[in-house]
Amino acid sequence: MKVVEKVSWLMGRVQENLFPHLNQCLKTPLTTQEERLVSILEIVQVERHVPKAVSRYRWPGRNPHDRQSLARAFVAKALYRHPTTSDLIRALNSAENLRRICGFMTTGDIPSESTFSRAFAEFAASSLGNRVHDALVEQYLSTELVGHISRDSTAIVGREKPAKREIKEPKRPRKRGRPAKGEQREPAEEKRLDRQIEQSAEEAIKELPVLCDRGTKKNAKGYKTSWNGYKLHLDTNDTGLPISALVTSASLHDSQAAIPLIKLTSRKVTYLYDLMDAAYDAKRIDEISRQLGHVPITEKNGRGQEVIPMAPHEAERYKIRSGAERANSRLKEDFGAYNVMVKGHSKVTQHLMFGVITLFADQLLRLLG
Repeated sequence: MKVVEKVSWLMGRVQENLFPHLNQCLKTPLTTQEERLVSILEIVQVERHVPKAVSRYRWPGRNPHDRQSLARAFVAKALYRHPTTSDLIRALNSAENLRRICGFMTTGDIPSESTFSRAFAEFAASSLGNRVHDALVEQYLSTELVGHISRDSTAIVGREKPAKREIKEPKRPRKRGRPAKGEQREPAEEKRLDRQIEQSAEEAIKELPVLCDRGTKKNAKGYKTSWNGYKLHLDTNDTGLPISALVTSASLHDSQAAIPLIKLTSRKVTYLYDLMDAAYDAKRIDEISRQLGHVPITEKNGRGQEVIPMAPHEAERYKIRSGAERANSRLKEDFGAYNVMVKGHSKVTQHLMFGVITLFADQLLRLLG
């Protein structure tokens, strides 16, 4: 069954059965935005990846709240663009339909902000967002042939102080020319891209820096902008569905995340072309793309020299890459990536992944028109 057919079948059941049932149970009919939330939750099925509650609670005091309802509430937070958890709680208290959709029957069932925070920390520690996203890609795209994967990164402004950089010892300049007879020279340090060729995706990702620091990037107009925080690296398909996502330190150059992303995405879906801008123009990246059966189309980085323009057929395909920029823009403007209030790499990643899975589901709905 094709991806559009899968979504169409599911939405048919939602509209025929679930919407009428909810309108019967709720005091007021669902609004358009509430129907959108219900549809996204039905696609995402985040509760399948969260245990309902702790089975045995031996300590005195209040029992742990239902983590499934909390997870659904965080998806709603991404869709409704609530900047903080306290904003989400206020919305749950004031909107009965939203509260019931998330799984809280009364206002008394809504947990405190500290409970929300503890649950979020649990979700971050267990990589909930990544697991849900991987399941979505598997369900909807694993049997599809994807034409193009567009690769791009975007700045994520953090709410924490950048980590202090380690002061490295200056490297001794290497001698030029051939070594003299009997002279022993230290071998050249292996570059990260060279190591990544032989590493698995997980091994390569472990080596990437993830601390909050300062990054600099050229914007669409060619001006340099700087920020404190992180960088989100994203692979999207032709229809704007996010396939793979990585969060690294802001200072990491885009090219350093390319090979892990290619390996991750190649494992998830079958695709033909890698579309990348000039930041990814490196011999090793092209090599691994071809080695895994893809055709790399990369904007050339002249590095101060005159750039040979793309062939007309490559330039035409390269236009599709704008889909990655639109996905990053939607993540920021529509799904909370502009409002990162949490601190630490795992929590920032979890916050962004709630946005990524919401974007994935919303983009599927857009395919239906």
